[in-house]
Amino acid sequence: MSTLLPPRPRQIIGSKRYFPIVASQFNPEYVQGLVNHATEELRALAPSATVTLHQAPGAFEIPVVVREIARQRKAHAILAIGVILKGSTTHAEHLSHSVTNALQQIAIEYGVPVINAVLSVENEEQAHERCLGKRINRGIEAARAAVQISSVMDELRAN
Repeated sequence: MSTLLPPRPRQIIGSKRYFPIVASQFNPEYVQGLVNHATEELRALAPSATVTLHQAPGAFEIPVVVREIARQRKAHAILAIGVILKGSTTHAEHLSHSVTNALQQIAIEYGVPVINAVLSVENEEQAHERCLGKRINRGIEAARAAVQISSVMDELRAN
């Protein structure tokens, strides 16, 4: 696991982008922290971008919302945001694998980058560090990845 944020990409000036965020309503304090950090970073890196928020009941429902957005073929990258806290059973592990596989399949099928920021964490301490802190905040990381991959896809599609 990386303990530092990746370097900040170059700001996108003038190019209109659309970055929808699909966020789970479970673990709302942590998810909102990720959403806030991602939104702030997207606005800094792509000031003219449109950023929307769509809420899914839980992490398991995120892929169906992401699929609907991807199907419309308007998004430059979709950010999937959620927090799965491990419990005493293997449910969290199964849920995490299911969501990850579904998000990747959607990205491949529709050719729309999907940034997977559905975190699977062991405990509240890890959730706090990754969702509310600044040093390794996965919301900031997701926004940076969305901006970078949208630029890469623009370059590839221009040729």
